[in-house]
Amino acid sequence: MSEPSTPHDATLRERLTPEQYQVTQHCGTEPPFTGAYWNHKEPGVYRCVCCQTPLFDSQTKFDSGTGWPSFFAAVSETVAVRQDSSHGMVRDEIICKQCQAHLGHVFPDGPKPSGLRYCVNSASLVFEPSAEQA
Repeated sequence: MSEPSTPHDATLRERLTPEQYQVTQHCGTEPPFTGAYWNHKEPGVYRCVCCQTPLFDSQTKFDSGTGWPSFFAAVSETVAVRQDSSHGMVRDEIICKQCQAHLGHVFPDGPKPSGLRYCVNSASLVFEPSAEQA
């Protein structure tokens, strides 16, 4: 994986919707059950909306009942974790390792094999269907 590279702010403001910008650049959160991918079931890859890095494979997606897309594993070496102590709680924030975009949070209450639940904002993702689906 190459060195982290954050797209220029003006470029992001031009390319992203206001919600995508707020979520990825200011650690925003979309309301549950409103994002494009919370109930999405097509095979493919979910990429970072800012830099197009592949983050999650649809084979690791599961219904957590939370209203946000949830995955039990990230694509190897593409998601970083850092501590988030906002809103009076301590959580593990997940970010795109390539461009540092905020994705959501990871929790230790997911299914096997990892036991993790990557809870991701749809606004931080763009979906690429599998080749056989395209």
